[in-house]
This record gives sequence, C-alpha cells and structure tokens, in this order.
Amino acid sequence: MAIDVAALRARFPSLAQGFAFFDGPGGTQTPTPVAEAVARTLTAPLSNRGLVSASERNAEEAVAGFRAAYADFLGVAEGGVVHGRSATQLTYDFSRTLARSWRAGDEIVLSRLDHDSNVRPWIQAAGRAGVTVRWIEIDAATAELDLGSFERALSARTRLVAVTAASNVLGTRPPVREIADRAHEVGALVFVDGVHYAAHHLVDVPALGADLFVCSPYKFLGPHCGVLAGSPGFLETLVPDKLLPSPDTVPERFEFGTLPYEILAGATAAVDFLAGLDATGTMEATGTTEATAAGRAGDSPGTAASRRERLARSLRSLHDHENAVRARVEEGLRALGDAVTVHSRARDRTPTVLMSFEGRDAREAQAHLAARGVVAPAGSFYAYEAFTALKLDDPALRVGLAPYNDFVDVDRLLDGLTSFL
Repeated sequence: MAIDVAALRARFPSLAQGFAFFDGPGGTQTPTPVAEAVARTLTAPLSNRGLVSASERNAEEAVAGFRAAYADFLGVAEGGVVHGRSATQLTYDFSRTLARSWRAGDEIVLSRLDHDSNVRPWIQAAGRAGVTVRWIEIDAATAELDLGSFERALSARTRLVAVTAASNVLGTRPPVREIADRAHEVGALVFVDGVHYAAHHLVDVPALGADLFVCSPYKFLGPHCGVLAGSPGFLETLVPDKLLPSPDTVPERFEFGTLPYEILAGATAAVDFLAGLDATGTMEATGTTEATAAGRAGDSPGTAASRRERLARSLRSLHDHENAVRARVEEGLRALGDAVTVHSRARDRTPTVLMSFEGRDAREAQAHLAARGVVAPAGSFYAYEAFTALKLDDPALRVGLAPYNDFVDVDRLLDGLTSFL
C-alpha cells in the first residue's frame, strides 16, 4: 500500500494556513490526534502517579502507554525506555554517569558528522576525567564518514564510541552496525544519536548495535521531549545522581521530578499516528486507542496485532514517499546549475538536502522563500564539526522532508529558489 498524502495533510491544522514546511529536521508540524491527546490528558482528572484514585491511575496509564509505545517504536523492552526533556539533556545526563568509570589514559571516539549534542557533552566529560578524545573524520568529497580514520582512532583504551545514525544536516547514514561491532570488539560502549534517523526509518536498537540510543518525538510528529533506550540489564549497571527518596528502579532512576504526563500521552499518540500512515494516513491516534492496547498486549515489543509490524509497514511506505519527493527536489536543484552547491551527496542518506549559493548568503534565500510561504531555514544547525570539516564558513540552507510534504510543496520551493537566483 501507499500513504494517502492528501488525507494525511488534512490532519495537520497548520498546513491549512498555506505554508510549505521544509524544516522537518528541526521539528515537524503536529497532527490533530497528537494535540488532542495532550489536551485530553491535561483536562482529565490527573494527579501524581498511583493506583488509589482515578486521577492517579490516569497518570500511571500515561507513563505505561509511553513506555509501551516507544518499546514498539525502538524495538526494545519497556523497561529500557527513559523519558527526558530533550535528547541533549539525556546525553548530558548519561555522559556524566558513564564518565564516572573513566580513568586518565582512557579514550573516547566521536564523529565529525554529529550534531553538537552528541559531541560537546562527551568532550566536557572527557576533559573532567582526563580522557583523550579521538575522531572519526568526514570525507569531504563524499559527505560520508572516513572509516579508515575510525580504525586509526580505535584502540584497546577506547571506552566509548558516540556516533549519529543520520546527520541532521547532510542526511548521511553511516554504517552504525559496522562501527558498533568494531567498538564492541575492543570493549567500548556505543552511544547512538538517532534524533534525525528515527524520523525516517524503522528503528531497531539491538540491530544497530547501540548500547544507548536517543531520539526526539518532536522530530516525528510528536511533542517536545526526548527518549533514551537501552537494555534494562545494562541500565541496571548505571547509577546516576538522583534524589534520595526517588525510585531506584529502572528506568525511573534516570527520570527526575514529576513526569509531564500530557507530553507522554502526546508522544504515544505520535507513535500510533505513524503506525497508521500506510492504511489511510488518518489514524485516530489518542494514546489510549485500540492500537495502543494492541501494541501493549504482551511482554515483548511487536506482539499481538502488532503496532511494531504496522510501524514497519508504514515506515516502508513513508520511505518510498519521501524518496520520490526528494528526487523531485534534487532534479529541480540540478536544473539550477552551478548557482547551487549541494553538500548532501552520500550514497545512503535521509531526505535532507544541504545547499549553498554562489556569491549569495543562504539567509537571504531563507527570507526570500519565507516571503512566499516556504519555510526552509538557514544556519549551521548545531552541526559545528561537520561545517568545519566541510569548510562551510557561512550558513547553508537546509531542505528537510517530513511525511506531509508533497510535490506541490516542492514546486513552490523550486519556484522560490529560481526567483531568488
């Protein structure tokens, strides 16, 4: 089957205002069912978690639904799902926890391809522990990671390898499993930033070889928060700083303060919405739907009528749709000739295109497009290391696709760029 894009677009109120959004990598628009799940949770009886009153049980159900949904979404056990304010916050928290076992002379390996949220926390933790930072470099000609530099960086002293599953600016998808396998051979842990990847592909954390994996639901139609996944057994070995009366159980020991139950409900609804894309594009994702219950009906992810299976089907269809739209974008950019330089050229990449303009500032292009109702941001997008490696001193324009983008959006983008140039 395929995604009914017209039906899908009808579920996004912001699209009715006439904008063409190409800023998905920075955060997607919100479908009605996700917003309704947030509002419904806030307006229902709600207390702190417990089992005595209905309001306590509502909070408990929001947490349980969230863990079940992201177990299905990420291919992990429910006890390995941790909520956080953002992927950046989660990475900082876990960098401090992991660094407690590091000693002077140890080494960590980072990637120049990564968003700074998977770089700076580790550099700062390494600096405090007296640990050496080594790098996986970018091949500027291909926009891919130089695996030779990874082999040279890896050693028996390596304690951690942190790498992205997909670049938020170039779209490049490095061979994460290959990197993870080599890291594990020398006894290193693998931390994978899946924020950009999870918006476009079915995630299977164990298959990627990640010991820890982070993503952000607001990049795939959900509310603003972060999610970390790992095996419950591994999480049991980690002891974070926490309040004395707060739970020692996993995953609760990593979650600080009262959880935002309405955000959890919205994040659950986003998973259900994505799971329904292949059928009609209009699934009533509420966080308490039959689909949610079906996805929970077992002790392991992907059981029952299988939300996991429906996610796999929907994300395959989404991949086909986004690739078709990306092909139209890239064909149009080629027609603009040498005035546009496209920096996204890896063989394996997400539908994300980074470009710059001969003799023109990308911020001018952003403003020109915005005046025509086309939203495509310019900047470096916190990819400091990648911009430095590619010698991109000026901001670049990023065009990133989301499920609701269609060919009409692309034509508006290309018309705007043509008139700009």
